[in-house]
Amino acid sequence: MRPQRDGPTSEIVAQRGFTLIELLLTIVLLSVGLLGIATLTGTIIQKNKLSNDLTAATTLARDKLEELRANGYASAVSETKTASAAPFSEYQREVTVSALSAGMKQVTVKVYWGLSDAHDIEIKTILCE
Repeated sequence: MRPQRDGPTSEIVAQRGFTLIELLLTIVLLSVGLLGIATLTGTIIQKNKLSNDLTAATTLARDKLEELRANGYASAVSETKTASAAPFSEYQREVTVSALSAGMKQVTVKVYWGLSDAHDIEIKTILCE
């Protein structure tokens, strides 16, 4: 048999639950964790967009190189920076052809995108007669 306790302290000791400090600490820890997750999510979205842009720019550059290879050595000439057709209108493509030696040309395709052409990608190849 348990001895009975009298007085107000026995009621306080017998109650179970969380204190206000414990609840505040839990809220602070949860807030820090959720803020970290929100920041991470924003960064992931931004990097995913950059990855999609890099893939599109690389595809545009490779397509132009394949077109130049298909047309042959003699028709490979430099082109100024021009906008791509829809749905890639935010990308601009530039072709530079330079002679390396007799019968060899270096072809460089550079694709720009973003505000003030902030991003670019460059692919090079050599064409022979």
